[in-house]
Amino acid sequence: MQVSEETFMGVPRKDIPWCPAIDYEKCDYCMECDEFCPHGVFERREGEEKKLVVAHPENCVVFCKVCAKTCGPDALSFPDKTETLELIKRLREDKRDG
Repeated sequence: MQVSEETFMGVPRKDIPWCPAIDYEKCDYCMECDEFCPHGVFERREGEEKKLVVAHPENCVVFCKVCAKTCGPDALSFPDKTETLELIKRLREDKRDG
């Protein structure tokens, strides 16, 4: 499933680096984050060991962190919200000036 919005605050979603990062040292592979997320951000990969990956980062809703609350402590982390907001503002200004 893809996110229906192609832009966020006037900026192309693909230009906003917002998605979870998985700390595999802390992840217990409960898969609750994958089951919770309705946007198809995660993907389960089978192999020598079961692994969860962020397969579709562009589907992550900017500033959403709810999936991180479904799994173990600090298994998922996100970019800094303030820095991301500043980047969005700069990209919007560049678009206006360009």
